[in-house]
Amino acid sequence: MNMYIQKVKELRIEKKLSQEQVAQVIGVSRPTYTAIEAGKQELSLDEAKKLATLFGIGVDELLSGVIPNMEKYKHMILAYLRMNVSEDGKIPKTKLAKLLYLADFAWFYDNLESMSGMQYRKITFGPVPDAFFRAIDELEESGKITIEHKNTEGKEMFLISESDSNKNEKIQTLSEGESALMKKIAKKWKDKKTNEIVNFTHNQLPYFLCRENELIPYELITQEDSALVY
Repeated sequence: MNMYIQKVKELRIEKKLSQEQVAQVIGVSRPTYTAIEAGKQELSLDEAKKLATLFGIGVDELLSGVIPNMEKYKHMILAYLRMNVSEDGKIPKTKLAKLLYLADFAWFYDNLESMSGMQYRKITFGPVPDAFFRAIDELEESGKITIEHKNTEGKEMFLISESDSNKNEKIQTLSEGESALMKKIAKKWKDKKTNEIVNFTHNQLPYFLCRENELIPYELITQEDSALVY
């Protein structure tokens, strides 16, 4: 059975939509959509894109059947911003993405599940989930973070910090164990340059073994030396 079948049904019911309504949105007949939910009909890429848009998730998330916890992922971002990773409280955007990746994959190493459920992709400045950029934009738009644009030696840099007005927000989605792991990762990479953490993650098995633009299976981290997980 395709991994997305049960999740598609759950999301439809959660949004209180009928099979007929969803069928109309993706441009198929009700019997065809019924067959999709029953696992008797494959989704086309175009249909998958329309479904993902309807449910407010990414296509990769829809097809994998694993829906990430966006609220928790945003809390992970805020938690790192509070961990004194740098003296001025500002973390380069790329470095922040790497810290989040290390937290998710290190948690999977010990618990066989990620913290956020995000699907990470191998790209030049990755690994990073497609939702990272959306999360950053939404946090900035809501006034929870500020982004400073800086040009250093001809290179544009984006420095992220938590807004003063948001520092009283309680982070309740992270367990004590998750927070403790993130603090260990933050301590190791405190004041380290972005290129150092980029080189580290790029030399790990999950990134190294995947092809460009491919989703990185969490299971690959379990083959890594324990000293190189983060």
